Amino acid sequence: MASGQTMTREHELVDPALCRVWEFHNRDYGALSEESCSDLIESFRAQGRQEVPAIVRRVLGDTDYQFEIICGARRHWTASWLRLNGSPGFKFLVEPRELSDEEAFRIADLENRSRQDLSDVERARDYAGALTRYYGGNQARMAERLAVSQSWLSRYLDLAGFPAPVIAAFGSLHAIKISHGATLAPLLRHPLSQAAVIAEAQVIAEEQSERSQVKQPSIAAPDVVKRLQQATRRKDAARVTARAVEFAVRSPSGALLARGTRPQRGSNIVISVPRNATADREQLMAAINEVLDKLTQG
Repeated sequence: MASGQTMTREHELVDPALCRVWEFHNRDYGALSEESCSDLIESFRAQGRQEVPAIVRRVLGDTDYQFEIICGARRHWTASWLRLNGSPGFKFLVEPRELSDEEAFRIADLENRSRQDLSDVERARDYAGALTRYYGGNQARMAERLAVSQSWLSRYLDLAGFPAPVIAAFGSLHAIKISHGATLAPLLRHPLSQAAVIAEAQVIAEEQSERSQVKQPSIAAPDVVKRLQQATRRKDAARVTARAVEFAVRSPSGALLARGTRPQRGSNIVISVPRNATADREQLMAAINEVLDKLTQG
């Protein structure tokens, strides 16, 4: 492009009912509400219009929709809400672009990095899914395309693979930050400490649930991390996990399908499956059964 040349993009005002959300959009559209979109409702009403367009792709071969939303689900929800609440003629401002799925992911990621309402866990899971879908599991390639360091990306991918009990111990997806994940990830990589962390996480998760039921504040994230770290240092935990047996099943390409840990005594077998596993249900169940058979022998 010549120096000083500007690029103009096409904007359109459309009925929001003609737009659907992209299937890989990481926004939980069903969780949006008048409360969570109150800032946009106030802004749209005050301006009489939507100032910032949503990024969309044109949809072909669908009689119900003309556009697919890549960025701008909250703006779409707000425009739809206004049409039902006093502004029936309100239009949704969109910027159509020709994008591949990988390009759509990168554009959405750039917008997401500045969003405070998307948790680090949700962002991590989005990255884990994209790693498989668009980059063939190549972290170096993905980091290059996102213009981030491999170590930065690895921290998010580690967080995406955290066992459900560890996530639940924090009481909320928004409570666990990437810094907490970086602290705990080394403890979850090794069978000598993984079982102790998961066992303590289950205890903390129960406490968080009890606190929530009686409207008490959740246990703070730094305290959760501290307790999980301490669990690996206890003499009892060390004795239980010192002779732990670990067994993993992988696909022919080397992808992890299931991993199990069996402490020598005093605890249960723990079997985990990667959240972003691409194998079908039959393959995953076969892997789980293989792990279970192996760890229950003797």
